Amino acid sequence: MDDLTDRLTEGVRAALAKAGLPELETCAWEIPRQAEHGDYASNTAMTLARAARRPPRQIADLIVANFPPLAEVERLEVAGPGFINVFLAPAWCTGALRDILVAGASYGRGRSEAGRRVRLEFVSANPTGPLVIVNARAAAVGDSLARLLRAQGAEVTTEYYVNDAGNQFEALARSFEARVAQELGEPATLPENGYPGEYLIDLAQQYRYESGALLADAPARERFEHFGRWAVARMVEGQRRILRDYGVEFDVWSSEQRDVRAAGLPERVLAELAARGLTYEQEGALWFRSTQLGEASGDDKDRVLRRSNGEVTYFAVDVAYHHYVKFGRSDRVINLFGPDHHGYVPRMRAAMQALGHPPGSFEVLIVQLVTLLRDGQPVRMSKRRGEFVLMEELLEEVGRDAARFTFLTRRHDSPLEFDLAVATRQTADNPVYYVQYAHARICSIRKQAAEQGIAVPPLAEIDLGALGEPEELALIKRLLQYPDLVRGAARALEPHRVAYWLQELAGMFHPYYKTHRVIQDDRRLMLARIALCAAIGQVVRNGLGLLGVSAPESM
Repeated sequence: MDDLTDRLTEGVRAALAKAGLPELETCAWEIPRQAEHGDYASNTAMTLARAARRPPRQIADLIVANFPPLAEVERLEVAGPGFINVFLAPAWCTGALRDILVAGASYGRGRSEAGRRVRLEFVSANPTGPLVIVNARAAAVGDSLARLLRAQGAEVTTEYYVNDAGNQFEALARSFEARVAQELGEPATLPENGYPGEYLIDLAQQYRYESGALLADAPARERFEHFGRWAVARMVEGQRRILRDYGVEFDVWSSEQRDVRAAGLPERVLAELAARGLTYEQEGALWFRSTQLGEASGDDKDRVLRRSNGEVTYFAVDVAYHHYVKFGRSDRVINLFGPDHHGYVPRMRAAMQALGHPPGSFEVLIVQLVTLLRDGQPVRMSKRRGEFVLMEELLEEVGRDAARFTFLTRRHDSPLEFDLAVATRQTADNPVYYVQYAHARICSIRKQAAEQGIAVPPLAEIDLGALGEPEELALIKRLLQYPDLVRGAARALEPHRVAYWLQELAGMFHPYYKTHRVIQDDRRLMLARIALCAAIGQVVRNGLGLLGVSAPESM
């Protein structure tokens, strides 16, 4: 079925043409907070006032007077300085419920992002330690974004980028070699910039069991590479396993060493930047003219690409990877970074524009930190591992569904408080339980009908005319908002909108279920309510699917 707001926009365009008013580029619709202001409202008249050289109220009156008859619309009203309020026709709403039932699992899907090739990178934790709680938040946001964009027709490639080169890789290799030596009874101390976490002690025990050799006679560089690659392989293997348990599967696992450095991409991009006149040498180092790009950069100083010792910087490696690999296979790149990457974004954006990629094609979402609570009090779970909370521990305590949904109840760029006690309660204050319980209740209705021998015809064939209670119409109108919700969430890259909307829908359904009998003697009304509940259950299931959360049939 066509999105309702698309049909309303077509009506506004037809009215403008008939009234001889300027054409409309876009028409924004919002859901009024108060029912007396209609089901949809638009400020179109105010946005056209300058071009039409008329007062907004006069434009709104002309739109209402010339609005074509639509089955969807009962009436239009002008309010305030020129708002256009639309009231939907109850009979049309009831009939539209049948379209939702027929659409089923495809309801809410669209084509607003069709033709876009998106490269979406998220998590990408350094392989120097296990995944932690902020990685779990990034995984929930990133995976849901991929689902949203695909639901709107985009071709999405999800990516995990493994930083298996450079200073951090070197520190890991040295630290792991020391832990292996200690495990084998040899005297060894961690390097000054090493990783003290006990997870390397566990890994060293695994190494002794699998390999057992310290390679004491091998050249230092060979030992360094051996221990570093061994540790990275096992760390990445563990990250894959935990993410898989979380319901996250990446299309591509990229390697900094294999896919960028060994392929010679950094040297290639330095030559290209030089050919564009965007580099200069100073004190033996090669610099990127970031500030030369002016407002397009947003950067406050030039950046080093190659140090005076001849080593390329991580920035140069990242520019090369984005330019040749990411943009070589997509036209839109979206990265999810942690809060410590704020300053890194302007220089990357500047480099991408300098290399010819359109403004807006490179996007970065900053995923903020998570504070872990239990009944409102701060909690630390990893006693053996120091300050950080492991993603694996979180999943063991609250489960995949509660973790994912809780992370998606707030915008990604807002700090989030995660209360373990709330996430495990089977009460209305646990948002995922509240939404899933609505689905389970709806499934129980069909079970009750079957147990009582009630024959339910195909849902699309049920007479829906008996649905006339205000709460029923309100629920149907809420379901009709869902396609616009999904489209808007995909456009804004904000999956939390879906989680919030599902909570609101559940908040409407639960009181309705308690006060309106579904299984009853009036067969026509009973079947109509069964169909309504089935449509609600379908949309809840569709929405939870976009969040990577299950829709249980019983709880």
